[in-house]
This record gives sequence, structure tokens and C-alpha cells, in this order.
Amino acid sequence: MKAYLNLGFAILIIAAFIFSISGKEKIISDGKTIYLALAPVDPRSIMQGDYMRLRYEIETEKTKNKTGYLILELDDKNIASFVKFDDGTIITLKQIMFKYIAKGSRVNIAPSSFLFQQGLREIYQTAEYGIFKITGKQHLLVGLADGDLKEIKPLAPENSD
Repeated sequence: MKAYLNLGFAILIIAAFIFSISGKEKIISDGKTIYLALAPVDPRSIMQGDYMRLRYEIETEKTKNKTGYLILELDDKNIASFVKFDDGTIITLKQIMFKYIAKGSRVNIAPSSFLFQQGLREIYQTAEYGIFKITGKQHLLVGLADGDLKEIKPLAPENSD
């Protein structure tokens, strides 16, 4: 009986994992591409190797809510800027809802880090935007872009420091 119970839990965990992955794949394939401006960050960690701690310019907004949605407006290049916090009013075609979680009174956008291959730190230091795919109220970071909105896709790692 215990073996069947363990097998059942294993199947349940695997099914949840597959469901999660398929949901993210759907966001990537069907989602609208938007860009969030990044604030300066330090792209190095002793424990993790090369990674970039992400801070977004819109994280300067303050809120009393622990969680909710920001209303962001997209320009002609799909660069998002803060309009207001969601108050239940209807949004325009150029606006999107973007989930946040507050840390203290400050808005925090997930994810807050971007891991990359060792030796690519200098390439990713040129990042000025986070590239997100968004569908409905869900978003997913899919890459980083330079000031010209060109996705940063290194071909090969440089020599490590």
C-alpha cells in the first residue's frame, strides 16, 4: 500500500511539473513581447557565479498592498511605463496588467535575477531592458535587451576574470 501511495505522489508531482512547464511554453509562444527598463545593477555573485540582479525602473513606485497589479502603458516600441495601480477600471488597448509583490512599501517585480553562463558578464552589462512575454495577467522574463531593444544573445563565452 505504501508503494502505491509513493507512486501516486510521484505521478502527481510529475504532472504538476509538466503542467507548469507547458503553461510557461504557452506564454512564450502566444505572449506579447514587452520591455521593462532596468535600473543599474551589479552583475556578480561570489556564491552563484555570473548573474545579474535585476531592478526595474518601475520598482520605485510605492504601495500599501502586499500584492496586486500595475497598469503599464506600452509605447510604439512596446516599452512599458507605469500608469497607476490597478483599481478595477477598464484598461485601454495600449495598457497591460503586470503582477507585483511588495517588499515593505516598495513594488517588486519578479524575477529579480537573471543567470547566465560564466564569462559573459561584460556582454550582459549592456542590458537596458528586460524582455517579457505577457498573456492576460501572466508574465515571463525571456531575455535581456540592449538600448536598441536588440536581444542579447552571446555566441560563445569570453575568458573568465
